[in-house]
Amino acid sequence: MKPIRKTGKPSWLRKSLPKGGDYQRVRGILSDAGLHTVCQEANCPNMFECFSKDISTFMILGSNCTRNCRFCNVKFAPDLPPPDPDEPMQVARTALTLKLKYVVITSVTRDDLEDGGASHFAKTIRAIKDTLPNNPKVEVLIPDFQGNIEALATVVSANPNVLNHNIETVPSLYRIARPQASYQQSLDLFQNTKAIDASMPVKSGIMVGLGETVQELEQTMRDLFQYGCEIITLGQYLQPTKTHLEVKKYYSPDEFKHLEDKARQIGFKRIAAGPFVRSSYNAQELFDS
Repeated sequence: MKPIRKTGKPSWLRKSLPKGGDYQRVRGILSDAGLHTVCQEANCPNMFECFSKDISTFMILGSNCTRNCRFCNVKFAPDLPPPDPDEPMQVARTALTLKLKYVVITSVTRDDLEDGGASHFAKTIRAIKDTLPNNPKVEVLIPDFQGNIEALATVVSANPNVLNHNIETVPSLYRIARPQASYQQSLDLFQNTKAIDASMPVKSGIMVGLGETVQELEQTMRDLFQYGCEIITLGQYLQPTKTHLEVKKYYSPDEFKHLEDKARQIGFKRIAAGPFVRSSYNAQELFDS
């Protein structure tokens, strides 16, 4: 088999940019508001498409992360300033300007904060729901809060419409991909969310192509479902820079279809699987499906 780096990306990962739309306008609005998006910080391949549709995923609590996961393009910095107290309202005002009806909020991981930034998440959720008209939906993509159940309860009590936390990969790859995280701790987060509010929709995402086996992926999906996860996304890992983990395999559309079928057999009703799928990509469509 030829090395991935020499053969390059397969044809199904060559994406044409959409024409027209509001890409530059959305970038300008976000820049003027002084806000960060995971689309930009993580160099998401869907950024042009989403911005052209007036869609973005807000990233709160700064642009640097206290963890240094080897797959992620967000910058690592152990010493960070305190959260901006005006940020929750600024996110809400910007969502209003963009006329969003479904708002997705994520964050860097803030292990330096006592509650991991949970109270900041809660303030942002409430600011959006209090500011936007017509009962907006809010999905939050949260870190693990180092297993802090009180922090998790703070977010859940703000009543997001979906609580998302990415398991990211299979347990055998945590040591190299997520050395500061715990597979079991992430699974416990789903179970604890359901213990706090059994009606809260829970979502997770897996990236493929880091060297996992299909059997490991299937087991991880079973684990997620067993611990209360109801919505799942599966997408192709793409190496952001040469210093990040290499891609070990590009999954074909047919292989993603197999994973989607397996997820459905396990019990998932809402599934997004494909090369360009990301945890918050087309989030409203997946929620409404």
